[in-house]
Amino acid sequence: MEYRVEGARRLRSTLRQAGVRASQMRAVNKAAADIVVGAGRISAPRRSGRLAASVRNAGSTPSTAIISAGRASVPYGGAIHWGWPARRIPAQPWLSLAAQATEPRWITEYHDHMDRLIRSVEGA
Repeated sequence: MEYRVEGARRLRSTLRQAGVRASQMRAVNKAAADIVVGAGRISAPRRSGRLAASVRNAGSTPSTAIISAGRASVPYGGAIHWGWPARRIPAQPWLSLAAQATEPRWITEYHDHMDRLIRSVEGA
């Protein structure tokens, strides 16, 4: 699942030209991803709890936030989320649903953070 913000590339470029550091823009994506991570941990299917514990913010850049579930010790994260028809494992897209359910919160967080960055440039 992917979300795009219209005009985000131009806004990032303009903010960079105005002296805003990449780490400041990365922080907005991290804050938004952290909201989804919290909801994803709560809504993950549970047997042992290991899958829920593996949900994490796998990286934030000035333009992207990546949320992951699973790792080498929990290799079934993708199969549980997206399903595996050959093994008769139905899709349980809990992480995508967590992103959708929390969208008003992380969109507000994104908007507020970017608004603060813009105001800091205007005030400089």
